[in-house]
Amino acid sequence: MFRKISKAHVIAVDMGYGHWRAALPFADLTGGEGILAADNYSGIPSYDKHLWEQSRVFYEFVSRFKKFPVLGNFVFALFDKFQSIEEFYPKTHHLEGPTFQLKQVYRLMRKKSWGEHFIDQLNANPLPLITTFFIPAFMAEYWGYAGPIYLVIPDTDVSRAWAPLHPSKSRITYLASTRQVALRLARYGVRKEHIIYTGFPLPYELLGEKKKKAKTILRRRLAHLDPENVWRHKYALLVKQYLGVLPKEKARNAPTLMFAIGGAGAQEDLAVHVMRGLAPRIKKKSLKLIVVAGIHEKLAKFLEKLAKELQIKTGENKALHILSAKTKEEYFISFGKAIQETDILWTKPSELCFYSALGLPIIIAPPIGSQEIFNREWLLDVGAGVDQKDPKYVDQWLPDMIQEGVLARAAMQGYVEVPKDGAENISRFVTG
Repeated sequence: MFRKISKAHVIAVDMGYGHWRAALPFADLTGGEGILAADNYSGIPSYDKHLWEQSRVFYEFVSRFKKFPVLGNFVFALFDKFQSIEEFYPKTHHLEGPTFQLKQVYRLMRKKSWGEHFIDQLNANPLPLITTFFIPAFMAEYWGYAGPIYLVIPDTDVSRAWAPLHPSKSRITYLASTRQVALRLARYGVRKEHIIYTGFPLPYELLGEKKKKAKTILRRRLAHLDPENVWRHKYALLVKQYLGVLPKEKARNAPTLMFAIGGAGAQEDLAVHVMRGLAPRIKKKSLKLIVVAGIHEKLAKFLEKLAKELQIKTGENKALHILSAKTKEEYFISFGKAIQETDILWTKPSELCFYSALGLPIIIAPPIGSQEIFNREWLLDVGAGVDQKDPKYVDQWLPDMIQEGVLARAAMQGYVEVPKDGAENISRFVTG
């Protein structure tokens, strides 16, 4: 089924964008095989595909349903309870037991042979296996994968569902995005020698050789985020230490804001507020707005229709760009290009919070679920993100944030505090 490759199998799942985004930096390790989808590969048994599809559809439904008053919050809270993360303090010595969700995964493997076919195919060439979602890792271990198993954690903290049924007996090696993840896994009972702190894997094309590209883009970005040179003057020594002496001239272009709608499409209403609120500035070309619709065709068409109602022309080279694509592959290519032109990223605190390492200030949209609540806290702790204010008045508070240097400060904090070497560290560790 799979071609022989040189270094590793790289596995993701089609559930949102996060697991694919974390897998993309390792595509060059696959020797042309490409990233494999555990839930959508050639020859997948119909029952396995059905199980994966049920999980995806249910997650997207619950995420969208959350916006409905009262009942939506109740249903989502019930769902989120099964994958929630407990507060880290006070420190205790007891181990958290397997969650209901985790027990169900193992029950389906035991009763329905879920994942056996996939692992059998991979075992024909048992190279190191890198996956960015916990279920393929558990499948590989349960069905006797002959090669080493590596699980990349694409968040700032991790729920008990990510640790196997019997953590102390597992041979899965965890590649932790933060030190908090490493501490949490140890608390769940994962052996310390199976936990490696690596950082989150950022795409090489955004960093460049020796991180020079990210530094060059940040130098330009700071001019847009600090047009009066107030923040750069105040923190000149810090800026010089990390970026060298910056040119004194003011920004030549208007700042670019990217608003990223999540993979489940749950923040459509917020996108409407953003477009309506910023319409006057977009028309005056004092701001460029990129709205990321991803591969949601209906959503993209809806946003294009809204743009027409607001009498704003859209396009990649226009002041308003609705970024959409027909496939994930096309989407990630377009996103990679657009993020290099972006000065401010407005998003819910998903795996994109790690893009703050590039010097991208994050405006934090309301988190969806326990995982994103912890991601938000992490962003605020490192100083790389700020909470959004009332989106109805974005045309007032966003310019103030720029004028006061709030976003310039967040950009520099992320660049200084958040590791950038995750992909390099993981590749080196896996391939030796």
